[in-house]
Amino acid sequence: MRSLSRPACPQAQRQARLGAIGRRSVAVVRAQAAAAPSKDSGVESISGVSAETVAAIAKARTNCLTATDLPLPNRRQGKVRDTYDLGEQVVIVTTDRQSAFDRLLASVPFKGQVLNQTAAWWFEQTAHIVPSALLSTPDPNVALMRKCKVFPVEFVCRGYMTGSTDTSLWTHYKAGEREYCGNAFPDGMRKNDRLAKNVITPTTKAEDHDVPISPAEIVAQGLMTQQEWDTVSAAALQIFEFGQREAAKRGLLLVDTKYEFGKDSDGTIRIIDEVHTPDSSRYWLASSYEQRHAAGQEPENIDKEFLRLWFRSRCDPYKDAVLPEAPAELVCELSKRYVYLYEKITGQAFQVPDLSVPINERIKANLKKAGL
Repeated sequence: MRSLSRPACPQAQRQARLGAIGRRSVAVVRAQAAAAPSKDSGVESISGVSAETVAAIAKARTNCLTATDLPLPNRRQGKVRDTYDLGEQVVIVTTDRQSAFDRLLASVPFKGQVLNQTAAWWFEQTAHIVPSALLSTPDPNVALMRKCKVFPVEFVCRGYMTGSTDTSLWTHYKAGEREYCGNAFPDGMRKNDRLAKNVITPTTKAEDHDVPISPAEIVAQGLMTQQEWDTVSAAALQIFEFGQREAAKRGLLLVDTKYEFGKDSDGTIRIIDEVHTPDSSRYWLASSYEQRHAAGQEPENIDKEFLRLWFRSRCDPYKDAVLPEAPAELVCELSKRYVYLYEKITGQAFQVPDLSVPINERIKANLKKAGL
């Protein structure tokens, strides 16, 4: 005898729908709770990122891009990026590796995607100042770039007396130095003070440890000609000032940043690396800066500085052979801040990728579609 199933009544259907919504809501709430910094971490959880994205961040901790294995030639691994040299072009893959103190600290969900897409947005916005080497972005984590001869100098632009690394302005000023990288600073400055004007504190570009250097030394050592230095340093300050104005419109302070430049085969100087990303730049919330600074408090930052400070307070990240593992909630908080800055700066909603597909496989498929 055939059994017949009776259709559920409207009330039962409604309860079933509410139950499904409730289960999804519970999952999101649990993910948010797991990703939120603990009370004793000293880190405030940033708001403004959707609950769905926060849940995706927690889930993506097991699907970070820490290494690449693309079927392309001449792979070179940097601190955060893997580069494949194709001859006239290079494929640059921005990974989720979190680097500071010349060390790998953690892998941060969606970090590579945020950096790559944020840089692409800024490349377009600053094209009126200096052209970039970007040709296309065939994948959220990938940039196809013109090959350039890179100037072996990082152009670090600063608007504030701050920082915690060995090359930071505050580290040297606190140690008694009043002249740094060809710039003079007065006595009596406090950490996080605004500088009288923006400055460049260049460093040598190295795989292991960047070294501060003055413009005069750059020219004397043949790293750049005087004309190249004058041209590129002026462009760097223009890009930085432009970025500060744009950040101010969004309630942010662009505190400091770094740029890299190179020359293409035609001799055109181009900016070649990330621009104003949360990895290369320090951002503070403008609304609370003055009040917190007057009270001797650290500014509300939405970059990776809090993670650097966490390591600084627990070890010597430059000398210790083994570093403590970054807490999961701090890694998730950093990911939230990367996403928050991306959305705040670009005005675009962050697109969570399909987490069921391993990132390396997705990249290979997208590069194949692009004919690479």
